[in-house]
Amino acid sequence: MRRCKKCGAPAVIYMRQHRLGLCKAHYLEWFVEQTERTIRRYRMFRRDEKLLVAVSGGKDSLAVWDVLWRLGYQADGLYIALGIDGGIGYSAESQRLAEKFAQERGLTLHIVDIPGEYGLGIPELARRSRRGKGKPCSVCGLVKRHEMNRMAHDMGYDVLVTGHNLDDEVAVLFGNVLQWQMGYIVRQGPVLPEEPGFARKAKPLVRFYERETAAYALLRGIEYIYDECPFAQGAKSIYYKELLNRLEEERPGAKLQFYVNFLKAKEEGWFRDPREAAGPVQVVLHRCESCGQPTTAPGKCAFCRLMDQVGAQAQASRT
Repeated sequence: MRRCKKCGAPAVIYMRQHRLGLCKAHYLEWFVEQTERTIRRYRMFRRDEKLLVAVSGGKDSLAVWDVLWRLGYQADGLYIALGIDGGIGYSAESQRLAEKFAQERGLTLHIVDIPGEYGLGIPELARRSRRGKGKPCSVCGLVKRHEMNRMAHDMGYDVLVTGHNLDDEVAVLFGNVLQWQMGYIVRQGPVLPEEPGFARKAKPLVRFYERETAAYALLRGIEYIYDECPFAQGAKSIYYKELLNRLEEERPGAKLQFYVNFLKAKEEGWFRDPREAAGPVQVVLHRCESCGQPTTAPGKCAFCRLMDQVGAQAQASRT
């Protein structure tokens, strides 16, 4: 039987990459301490700043909101109802759990209802669009990014916080390295600085394995949705996670080492945007003529072009 390194009681979790076993009380304490260390290490945000936590009803987003609440940060939640059913009432159950979490702690939860706001949920928007060849994930990502930034900016929040864990980040990094997508690689990190019209984005759980955030949620008694999104099956990110899990099984700590060394290499200047060869990149932002959010292209942003396309198809089908 594994024993807690701090008190000798039976350990509820053993982390091979740290060679560390902890009991329930000391694990919950360790998790919070490590999160705050990550916040400070990467200068994510200050205690006087207002945080908006994107919550999905899953373990990671509820765990990070819980930790920020325990640490005393000014953190409200944002739930985006995507209109996804998948035969399991996915969106309805996710929203119920997010609302339950907020109510139990007396926290503020903002809700954006995509079908209510725009007339269609993600599955139907994907079917009616040409983006991502009609696959929901591409449309879903675009809609969520637009709405998260809109809400953070319009309601005056300083930072948008997400619950991305180490497994998420390493899978993205692995995929980008396979293709040497330098534009994406140079922008990946625990913090994405704010730009005019864009809120700063931070990922406080970025150094925790997925099993560690799941353990925190279970030990804290946080009820969360266990089901994956019905459209996630077959996603490349899941395949990459499976490959990396096999590596981790053989070499405990490999994923953490891969990610931390990547961040060190970035700090040391190993990665540069190829466009910077001729000097610093000056990204010109325009205001979307429809929604007012920043966009790199003149005219309308990608989100509004998507909505125009869907609307035009709906109009054509009625005539």
